[in-house]
Amino acid sequence: MSARASRLLVIFTAFFAGLMLCLGVILFVGGRGTTSGVIQSADIGGPFHLIDQNGQPFSDQDLKGKTFLVFFGFTHCPDVCPTTLFELSEIMRNLGSEADRTAALFISVDPDRDTPEAMKDYLASFDPHVRGLTGDAAALAAVAKGYRVYYKKVPLEGDDYTMDHTAIVYLMDKEGRFVSPFNMKRTADAAAAELRKHL
Repeated sequence: MSARASRLLVIFTAFFAGLMLCLGVILFVGGRGTTSGVIQSADIGGPFHLIDQNGQPFSDQDLKGKTFLVFFGFTHCPDVCPTTLFELSEIMRNLGSEADRTAALFISVDPDRDTPEAMKDYLASFDPHVRGLTGDAAALAAVAKGYRVYYKKVPLEGDDYTMDHTAIVYLMDKEGRFVSPFNMKRTADAAAAELRKHL
């Protein structure tokens, strides 16, 4: 074999080995990322103890055996929250009597203003299957952490403020385990049909 051929063979071998090493790293990192994603999904949710809009204690145990949806927001929200609650109400109405086998939770991220009375007044405009939950700052922070929800008070003019917050609707199974984000960008009929599959 000539010197030139030997050099080409060495270069090709080194290139091929480098390519295989690179692919191995990509597969390894990709595999770890996928596994991590599964663990993170499984970690969403968890036990909670809050107060509903009627001033009654309400916990995750009250939902055992029911598939349910969870949305975090606040009663002074100008657009995203009322829109989402309206859409959740339409889904519940589409389910008809089957709505009794599920629930939609509206969990406050604004404990200073969202008392049970404020939540009850606010939710009067929506389907009765939408239950409002509130509590003290520590209790709500713990639930938000369990669902990996971001929220932050944003000062406005004067003493007023608004809240930035995660606007995902979570689909949880009958054991309170996270299934997936629930797609609200579809008709109420289609969303109800999807939820019905999990009842």
